[in-house]
Amino acid sequence: MVDRLDPRLAGGLSEGWGRITAAMVNGLRFQTARDLFAANTAVARDMTAVPTDQPSLEFCRRLLAGRIPEEAITFCAYLLPDRAAIWWGHECLGHLTELLEEQDLETLALIQDWVGEPNNASRREAVAGAAMTQQQTPAGWIALAAQRHINGLTPQTNGSRLRPLPAAHAVNAGILAGLARVAVADRFSVLTAFVEMGIHLAETEALRRA
Repeated sequence: MVDRLDPRLAGGLSEGWGRITAAMVNGLRFQTARDLFAANTAVARDMTAVPTDQPSLEFCRRLLAGRIPEEAITFCAYLLPDRAAIWWGHECLGHLTELLEEQDLETLALIQDWVGEPNNASRREAVAGAAMTQQQTPAGWIALAAQRHINGLTPQTNGSRLRPLPAAHAVNAGILAGLARVAVADRFSVLTAFVEMGIHLAETEALRRA
């Protein structure tokens, strides 16, 4: 039985983890909170927190422990690439199915299909239809995020590619709308689980990009 880790092995593991961590940080879309705010003017409308030069994921966890922990959800929505953020919103609401109406559950299924085949015209149309008819429901917001992402990839008829609000705004609204249905006693623990899920997805995306 081995009760001590070989120092050479420990050193190798430490170096290997250091390389992984460095790659993850370098692969993040925005390495600091200030970077994220500089790239997204809309985020300042959705958050009261003042950006700092703190690494993005540390800043996100600081928000979670702060006065308005819901802003950690907002920050994650903007930190993730659109498609990943939309999938994150889908997964968060997928943990609240008992609190959602049947139409929202059907919309979540449409979103899942679209994420799997984002270039499939019929699935894009189905998501767009859900976005038009369910704009104020949790899943309706996530469908709206997908529609905004699709419209952002496709030039408008007047040649403009500008969107009034980004997909991240709608993802944030959808998750928070679902969270508002959770019992107050359970809300912070559910919020924490959602943020950790978002952080894990950001780390996964960062490693893939790196």
